[in-house]
Amino acid sequence: MRIILIAAGGFAIPALDSLHRSEHEIPFVITQPDRPSGRGKRLTPTPVNRAANDFGLEVVTAPNVNDPAVIESVSAAGADVGVVIDFGQRVGPEFRASIRGGCVNLHASLLPKYRGAAPFQWAVIRGERVTGVTVFTLVDRMDAGPILASAETAIGDSETADELHDRLAKMGPSVVADAIKLFECNQIPRGATQDDTRATKAPKLAKRDGMLDFAAPAAGIVHRIHGLWSWPGAYCRFMSADGLRDEVVTLARAAVSTAPSAPLDPGSLDERLHVCTIDGAVEIVEIKPRSGKLMSWRDFINGRRVKCGDRFVPS
Repeated sequence: MRIILIAAGGFAIPALDSLHRSEHEIPFVITQPDRPSGRGKRLTPTPVNRAANDFGLEVVTAPNVNDPAVIESVSAAGADVGVVIDFGQRVGPEFRASIRGGCVNLHASLLPKYRGAAPFQWAVIRGERVTGVTVFTLVDRMDAGPILASAETAIGDSETADELHDRLAKMGPSVVADAIKLFECNQIPRGATQDDTRATKAPKLAKRDGMLDFAAPAAGIVHRIHGLWSWPGAYCRFMSADGLRDEVVTLARAAVSTAPSAPLDPGSLDERLHVCTIDGAVEIVEIKPRSGKLMSWRDFINGRRVKCGDRFVPS
């Protein structure tokens, strides 16, 4: 089969690698244009662009995938199906109609749960125990098309969004392959209609979503810390009781404290140097100072001489 991959981010690379090594033909890969990156704002190609070039595949960079010139090129390629993964642009009906079987999308959740731009992050933030990946037929409504294939996996107690992202990406190739098989023999699969009454939203995260307040239940705080790592990161201010230290930090990993905590104000460190919440305490495992690298909580304690009564407050 002839397959056009429409993708940009790193989530798509395992699927790209698998398709490249398969018997399928990829006439070209469509990706986003180079973007400024880093402190120097140097123009940087997308992860998919770099990977496709390494594989010797033709790459088309499209500021607007729905541009008539792009659609004309796609139509001329005579592809059987388009595979959209982590692309970041709306793929319109004219583009989809230019491919015989239309387009399918690999999504990082078990649809209809978590439709939107940050599905696996919100699954962790909301304390879900299970998530997965879904391939569905692309339609006008966001993430609402018929489901063609899916696979599920448990979310680890200490797993961060970054770690889950990488595991889900590795699950993608087999689910994409299952979906593509349905197009063989010139078939266009109907798929299973999603139950819209079970749909939940996973909106794009913003920097402000990372602000952390310990005046909340301990379990919810831990889920939030894990779900926000590494971007935007669950950030707050560390303030020593003596007033000598006041710095913004980002928490990367934590656990709910299993031992009773002294009745201190939320955000205060108890005698075990666990952070008090409204219903218990949180044990910090990894932390990143604004001006430093990710480190263990023990190294932070030793470097800052952290004591009972120091506290974390919203930044």
